[in-house]
Amino acid sequence: MWNGLSLRMRLFLPLGIMFLAALILGGVALQLFATEQLADETVQATRSAKVVADALNSALASADNPKAVLDTFAQGLGTSEAIRFRPSGTAADAAPVEVRTPLGRVPQWFIHLLTIPEIGAAFPIMLDGKHAGDIVFSPDLTADIFEKWVGFLAIVGSGLVLTLLTGLIAYVTAGSTLGPLQALSAGLTRMRQGHYHSPIPPSGPPEIRRSCEAANELASTLDALSRDNRGLLRKMVSLQDDERRDLARELHDELGPLLFGIRANSVAVLESIRSGDERLAASTQAILQSVEALQQANRRILDHLRPLYIRELGLEKSVQTLINNARSQAPEIRLEARIDPRLNDVDGLLSQTVYRVIQEGTTNALRHANASSVNVEAAIHGDEVSIGISDNGIGFPADSPFGRGLTGMHERIRALSGTFELLREGGRTVVRCRLPINDPSLRRG
Repeated sequence: MWNGLSLRMRLFLPLGIMFLAALILGGVALQLFATEQLADETVQATRSAKVVADALNSALASADNPKAVLDTFAQGLGTSEAIRFRPSGTAADAAPVEVRTPLGRVPQWFIHLLTIPEIGAAFPIMLDGKHAGDIVFSPDLTADIFEKWVGFLAIVGSGLVLTLLTGLIAYVTAGSTLGPLQALSAGLTRMRQGHYHSPIPPSGPPEIRRSCEAANELASTLDALSRDNRGLLRKMVSLQDDERRDLARELHDELGPLLFGIRANSVAVLESIRSGDERLAASTQAILQSVEALQQANRRILDHLRPLYIRELGLEKSVQTLINNARSQAPEIRLEARIDPRLNDVDGLLSQTVYRVIQEGTTNALRHANASSVNVEAAIHGDEVSIGISDNGIGFPADSPFGRGLTGMHERIRALSGTFELLREGGRTVVRCRLPINDPSLRRG
C-alpha cells in the first residue's frame, strides 16, 4: 500500500496521523491533569465548609436562643453560592445540565471528559437535638470549565494551524521536487526513444540538478555514439551496395556473354544436325533450355543485386517494375501498389534504401506470409518518405527474432536515421518505415 502512494500522500498521511495523535494525547492529558486540578481546588473549600458547620453547631449548642442565632447566620451568608444554609426539608439542588461561556455552550462530552469531582457536599446542622438543615458547599465551576475549554480549543486550533501550515509547506516542497523529477523522467523517456537533442533543464534541489546534468551528459554521449553508429551503418550499406554492384557487373559482363555464346552455339548445332539424328537433337535442345533457364536466373540475380533501372527510369518506375515482376512470379496473389511519382526526385542512398525496403518487404510477404492480398504504399509526406507494406497472411510470433531480410531492412533504415515498425493491425501484418528527406526542395510547404 505504501509503495502505491504518491509523494504528496506520503507527506500528508504522517502529518494527519500526527495531528490525530496530538488530539488523543491532549485528551489523555486533560483527563489526567485537569480533573486532578479541579479536585484539588474543591477539597480545601469542602474542608472550610465542614469547619463552618462544626462551628455553627457549637454556637447553637451554647446559645440561649439558637433559633435566632441560626437565622442570623443564614442571613449573614447572603446569596453565596459556594457555602449556604439549606433548611431541612428543602430538596437537594439538581446538578447543572450545561455550562455556558462567552464562547457558547461547552459540549457535554468535554465536561464528562473532565470527570468533574463531586460537589454539593452537605454538613448537618442540629437545633435542640433536631436536624434543622445543612451547610452545603456547591461551588460554581463554570469559570474553571471555561478555562479548560479555552485551553483545549487553543491546543486543537494551534495543532490544526500548524498541521495546515506544515501541509502547505510539504505541498509546495513536493511540487518543487516533483516538477524537476517529472522533467527528468520526460527527458529520460526522450532518450529511450532516441531523441538526444532536447536537454533536461536543471532545476529543483541540488541532488536532482546533478541528476539532470548527468542525464544531459549521457544524452550527449549517446547522441555522439548514435551519430557514429549511423555513420558506420551508412558505410556498411554503401559498401554492401558497392559490393552488390561489382558482383552484378561481373555477372553481367562475364557470365552473361558466356551464356549467350553457349546458347548461340547450341542453336547453331541444333540447326546443323541432320533430321535423322533425333537423339542428338533432343540433347542439344535440352542444353538450349538449360542455358535459357540460366540466363533467366542470371537476370533475376542481377535485378536483386542491383536496381539497374533507378538512374535510367527513376525510383517510381523502378518500383513499379519490381511490383510487376512480383505479380508475374505470384499471379495467384492480389498485389496492389500506390507509388508516389514524386519519388523520382529522390536519389542517392535514399532511393536505393526505398527500393531495397520495398523489394525485401514484398519478397517476404510473397514467400513466407501465405497471404492472398499484399498492399504496397510509398509516398512523400512532408519532409519524409513513408513506406507501408501489409499482407493478410499468418503473421509472425511475438517473440520471433528478425530474419536476415528484416534485419537488413532495419539496418538500412537506421543508417538514414529512419524509423522501422513491424506490427499487427486489423488482422494484417504491417511493415511501416519512415525515412527523413534531407533535400529541402522535396518538402511540401
